[in-house]
Order: sequence, then structure tokens, then C-alpha cells
Amino acid sequence: MMRGYFGIGVEGISKEGNLGNLVRSAHAFGASFFFAVAPVVNVREVRVSDTSGAFDHLPFYQYDDVESFELPAGCALVGVEFTHDAVELPSFHHPLRAAYVLGPEMGDLSPGMLARCDHVVKIPMKFC
Repeated sequence: MMRGYFGIGVEGISKEGNLGNLVRSAHAFGASFFFAVAPVVNVREVRVSDTSGAFDHLPFYQYDDVESFELPAGCALVGVEFTHDAVELPSFHHPLRAAYVLGPEMGDLSPGMLARCDHVVKIPMKFC
């Protein structure tokens, strides 16, 4: 029996192929929804690189900016970012209802998005 749900999204992504890869990964990992905040990509182009048909299997939400971004009631926002106080992913206790947001290529989550996050995690690796 499945408990809770999770969504995956990105802020400010600028490459169609990367967004296609991310939405395909969200689909493969069993995400309940996918979202993009202030994307700099044409979503129609992304559908071409989405080889799993993820857009046909999970809801996709697009927001113009952080201020208009909404999540379901009771859904925690988890930023994935290298900050000094971020919790390393292996030791993070995942909320029952959560949305994970990644930043843009060659950039960070905006201060406005980080301020909205209930938690911030980092993936332990040698470089971003």
C-alpha cells in the first residue's frame, strides 16, 4: 500500500533536454506530479525529449514566478541545494507529502524559493 505522495520540480530551467530528462526521471521514480517555476524553455519542445511519455502519465504544472507557485495543502517544499545548513540526503527524514525543487543549470534556487522551503537537502557529491 502506497503512503503519501511526492512531486518533483525545477525553478528557472533553461534546457529542453534537461527538463525532459527530469520529468522522465520523476515518472520513473513514481512521482505524483511535476512542476516548473519560471522556466526558460518551450514545454512543447520538452515533450519531444520525453521518451517515456511522462506528460501523458503525471500532471504537469507551470508557474510564471515563485509568488504564483502553489502546492497542495499539507505538502512540504524541500529545496535541493548546497547551503551551509542543508541536510545531507541520506540522513533526511522525508515528509509524508512533499515536493522537491531543484535549481537551474549553472545556478541556485532563488532567495524567494529558498524562503518558501520547509526543508533544504543536499546530495553528497564532489561537485554540483
